Amino acid sequence: MVRTTPILIAVATFLVLGSAGIWFVISEKHAPRERRAKFFGSPKEFPTSGGQKMKVEW
Repeated sequence: MVRTTPILIAVATFLVLGSAGIWFVISEKHAPRERRAKFFGSPKEFPTSGGQKMKVEW
């Protein structure tokens, strides 16, 4: 009975640390993808009013 408590505490600690580690790894994989999409991505809206002329005047 004395061994049960430390074993349960060790298992609970292992589960908490393991889930936190998995969450940290998954969140790190998504962060660079979002930054890359924001930097290289194209805008979703294309405003057509008030722009430059299409034809070059010489």
